[in-house]
Amino acid sequence: MHASLFDSDFGFFRIIPFIVALGFLFIGSMLILSIIRGIGEWSRNNNSPRLEERARVVAKRTNVSHHHHANQNTPSSSTSTTYYATFELMSGIRQEFHVAGNVFGYLVEGDEGILAFQGTRYLGFQRDLPETQNPSTT
Repeated sequence: MHASLFDSDFGFFRIIPFIVALGFLFIGSMLILSIIRGIGEWSRNNNSPRLEERARVVAKRTNVSHHHHANQNTPSSSTSTTYYATFELMSGIRQEFHVAGNVFGYLVEGDEGILAFQGTRYLGFQRDLPETQNPSTT
């Protein structure tokens, strides 16, 4: 008798639960790994000194993510934007930080000032104010 792919004693149907379990295990492992990495970065940042150094804004960038959802059989989508700013310290080292949208709008490439950070955590940037020139009185 010839074994068919769909026979109940054929191994194909026995392996599907194993494949599904491996998929859940893989996704669960990635989630746990992501959480552990996030906690590790948070801990390293908390244990790093808070630094304030002279720096210059050298670049700004955004990352736009598109999300598509099926909401009660009605397709919908949303987007989210992540903002980044790169600063060059006086030592020549460049560091990129995730910043809030309102901070991103405030920063201008070429601005110089005091950058406050802790590890990879952006704390703030105090831009140098331009020197005001006194108008001549004639």
